[in-house]
Amino acid sequence: MSDTLSKRRLKLWIRLLRVTRGTEASLRAFLRTGHATTLPRFDVLAALWRRRDGVNMSELSRMLLVSNGNATTVVDRLEADGLVRRTPSQTDRRTVFVALTPQGRTRFERLATEHEAEVARLFAGLSEADLDSLTDIFKRMGGR
Repeated sequence: MSDTLSKRRLKLWIRLLRVTRGTEASLRAFLRTGHATTLPRFDVLAALWRRRDGVNMSELSRMLLVSNGNATTVVDRLEADGLVRRTPSQTDRRTVFVALTPQGRTRFERLATEHEAEVARLFAGLSEADLDSLTDIFKRMGGR
């Protein structure tokens, strides 16, 4: 591998990080200032919305790629706000399932619509061909 190609790949990695971190910071600010919530809360609501029947806490942690402790902290706050409910397993007292409440489902669906519009705004400078190219590149790199 040429040294020049190696340095270009390194620069690309730094650009990817900059775009990712900048986009994430914008979304965090959007959720915090416009919706009085956080990205971790949004992520938990999204995961539970995809799994309507609910999931156990360990599975939720795996879905979010966070520790059980981090997931528990976020779920505690969402439960206090009436957006999720915990239900103990009937077969294993160590297992607790968590699911959206009707209020949580409604809240997430409103948030998701506005979140999608904000992401569209953030990436408005990309054409359809750009999106296709980037998607193809990321798939070849191992992304999903």
